[in-house]
Amino acid sequence: MLGDGTRCVRGGEHDAHAVGDPVHRGPVLTSTYHLGRPEEADQGADFYARADNPTWREFEAAVGELDGGPCTVFPSGMAAIAAVLRAFTGAGRGVLLPSDGYYVARLLADEELAPLGVPVAYCATAGDWASAIARHQPALVMLETPSNPGLEVCDVAAVAAAAHAAGAVVAVDNTTCTPLAQQPLALGADLVVASDTKALSGHGDLLLGHVSAADPVHHERVRAFRTRGGAIAGPMETWLALRGLGTLDLRLARQAENARALAVALRETPGVHDVRWPGLADDPSHVLARTQMRRWNGILRFTLADTHAVSEFLARTTLVDSATSFGGLRTAADRRARWGDAVPDGLVRLSCGVEDTVDLVADVLGALDALG
Repeated sequence: MLGDGTRCVRGGEHDAHAVGDPVHRGPVLTSTYHLGRPEEADQGADFYARADNPTWREFEAAVGELDGGPCTVFPSGMAAIAAVLRAFTGAGRGVLLPSDGYYVARLLADEELAPLGVPVAYCATAGDWASAIARHQPALVMLETPSNPGLEVCDVAAVAAAAHAAGAVVAVDNTTCTPLAQQPLALGADLVVASDTKALSGHGDLLLGHVSAADPVHHERVRAFRTRGGAIAGPMETWLALRGLGTLDLRLARQAENARALAVALRETPGVHDVRWPGLADDPSHVLARTQMRRWNGILRFTLADTHAVSEFLARTTLVDSATSFGGLRTAADRRARWGDAVPDGLVRLSCGVEDTVDLVADVLGALDALG
């Protein structure tokens, strides 16, 4: 198998290139395609842009190769999550979600699925999933590991085995890892979802998401749901994400290097508590994480005294943006309690960018030292 960097750069390419073809083909911007003769069936040909687009196929081929299963692109990570939640549940066919995962997924389940008769249940990421599956008998189990924002980890293979024994489909939100750091389909999951808004595209200039499937039947179900529901990605955003994917391997390496250096330094900084990054050998999640993660990422968390301390820290730093996304070129931090996550007021999720490690550590520690 080719290496991560090669697959990121070369993924989605066509098999043959004619002389004069552009090396980097641009996005296909169209709503309609030329049809054949009215009496002929146009099997396999593009006919309307809600159903398919050549730019989607190029992106889906590249990401699907990294994930290990056919991919369907969506206009955002939440559109991808919503498609899975709606396509694989129903009245009396429930879902089991992480209680400490992304809060908008919980809102969608509680406020849109539950009123339609879909049973909604929760289990902590580091909790007893086998017992929860046995108790609730869900049709769909959705994991997020490492979790956002707590960076807790669960055993994907063990949960998948328990879920399959109960007849459930397993989906894993792989946003915090990317397909380079973790491959849930290879661990036994049926579906992988991700917000490609984050590290995969990596530049903070678009919204995008995807779902990849181990089973072609599940893949077709997801694609049909997208076509019927119209939750389609723009070709320009898809092309930009494909362009960003080319540097994912390089970006992830620098982000992980920065995260390690910051996590080590923060542990020795007065006023900073509960530093978590799964890549640290003594992190509570490390032993399990290293069995299912191929490499580390750039997201860490720590807790300051209170809301005011976080505000002062962000005001004093010059290399950390106050922003609620992660995985981009620029380092960003977010006080997660402001969004309703059940975390301490001073908990900060920090996403390391690709700045020079020495500069970033000095800037963060200098801002914290100034807090007194």
